[in-house]
Amino acid sequence: MLIGILIGSPLTPKEAHMGFLDKMFGSKKDYPTLDQNDPTTNHLNAFRQTLEELISEVSDPLEVVPAKDSAFIFIGKPPKKFGVAWIEEDGKIINFKTLVNEKGLSMISLEKLSDKLKDVYVRHQEEPRFSTTIKDRQVVVTPSSSLLSDVKEVIKETVS
Repeated sequence: MLIGILIGSPLTPKEAHMGFLDKMFGSKKDYPTLDQNDPTTNHLNAFRQTLEELISEVSDPLEVVPAKDSAFIFIGKPPKKFGVAWIEEDGKIINFKTLVNEKGLSMISLEKLSDKLKDVYVRHQEEPRFSTTIKDRQVVVTPSSSLLSDVKEVIKETVS
């Protein structure tokens, strides 16, 4: 199953080289571990099975913005090159491909959606982030109600 469409400009040779150096020298950000007693953990656990399925299908880094009724996932390396998927309350995964196939969104609409999501992500870059392990993989968790609200609003505006 194709999870999403990565949005963003292709990497320049310099960016590709820096990405290689980042991996080699470990400049990946280390976030504090998500407390297992935090309510966010309960929200993640409600979607754990679907998140595990997603992790099995995607090798890119994941950043989850969990809620009681859904979970939004930035796939890749936002804000530069990323895709977005979300898990609805019933466990269904929605992504850009789903929006094209089921909602008839055009590529232009997807580009606008992606640009708006990028802007939202950038506005919330200073939000606290945590790390947790799901299916033997490190996942970034951003328990931000304002980021969640903004992401939901942008998607609602585009899809409705």
